[in-house]
Amino acid sequence: MTTTSRPAPAPVPARLGLADLAAVASVGLRTRKLRAALSALGIAIGTASIVAVLGLARSSQANLLAEISRLGTNLLTVTNGQTFTGQSAELPEAAPEMIGRLPSVIAVQYTGTVGNADAYRSPLIPSIETNALTVTASSLGLPATVGTSVAQGSYLNAATAQEPVAVLGAGAASLMGIDRIWPGERIWVGGMWFYVVGILNPATLAPQIDMSVLVGFPAAERYLGLDGHPDEIYVRTVNTEAATTAVDNLLGAQANPENPSEVDVSQPSDTLTAQADVAGAFDTLFLGLGAVALLVGAIGVANIMIISVLERRQEIGLRRALGANRGQIGTQFLAEAILLALAGGAAGDIVGATATAIYAHAKGWAIVVPAEAWAGGLGAALLIGALAGILPANRAARLSPTQALWDV
Repeated sequence: MTTTSRPAPAPVPARLGLADLAAVASVGLRTRKLRAALSALGIAIGTASIVAVLGLARSSQANLLAEISRLGTNLLTVTNGQTFTGQSAELPEAAPEMIGRLPSVIAVQYTGTVGNADAYRSPLIPSIETNALTVTASSLGLPATVGTSVAQGSYLNAATAQEPVAVLGAGAASLMGIDRIWPGERIWVGGMWFYVVGILNPATLAPQIDMSVLVGFPAAERYLGLDGHPDEIYVRTVNTEAATTAVDNLLGAQANPENPSEVDVSQPSDTLTAQADVAGAFDTLFLGLGAVALLVGAIGVANIMIISVLERRQEIGLRRALGANRGQIGTQFLAEAILLALAGGAAGDIVGATATAIYAHAKGWAIVVPAEAWAGGLGAALLIGALAGILPANRAARLSPTQALWDV
């Protein structure tokens, strides 16, 4: 009885595990370190841009929201609007007192601009160099109501408000070169000397105060010719949204019952809220630049992988001769491209987060690096690596062993 011999089945290639795949894919990168680093640089720059832009936007937004929370949203301002003929209207002198009678109002302070007086460090400064400073008459409790405080010296009181005495806003003090209060410190205001007794911290909710030289109403009327009418009134309400809204609706008629349409009412915290909302207004531009850098990085990765396939033909042929199939060869080069892109993405995440931390710390902001920033950077790098590696991987997989081993 004869037996028929059957051919032995073809050997099944061993599966390439993840650890083996990572080791094989990293060989090309480890043996060409400089080339790999330069190829990953574009992806690193793009990822760093994305992380830094989103991180700085969130850090700035967090800082503004914290500032709003600290200062409160219960400050309202009343200013003189325009008459029917388009001229500047005038608030009644009794407007602050009338506003103070409203329920839920806990503080009312006011200022009046002295239009015919300028302030200088000394009378020797040319009159045209005003530095945009304004001379403003102020009531005595202004700092606490607008959410600022005295940085140096003291504020006006019942005695100093009667005399040629001034307090400088933070910006005015900086422009005049006065950073502390010395005995006898004085400035030239409206053609006469005024003694400086204090410097204010920045007034976030009332930035116009920062550029003001503040004097008492009695002194402004006596020495500078002010007519006594306020032109801006600051109103603090009970710190609830309902109370603030109720007072807001009544302020125009209460400040000027005869002409409520000539009164402008605003909520300064709305400006900060708007700034927080648009903190990322320019993010699209910078994210676009980051995307361009990522695109350049993707082209670089694709280019380096194609060159790598050409240079490693003999390696591909040897692996094919030892039993590796096309899928394993293609997977190796695809994994190498992804690994290269992920290395650039990880480096970009670190650089972007570090830049965010340094800048936010320098500004005194909370450091916020959102998860979607660094995760999105790594995800974009992964996608780019996969897309950039498809063509080289396919090219490597299509090489036959004889072609690959043929030494050209």
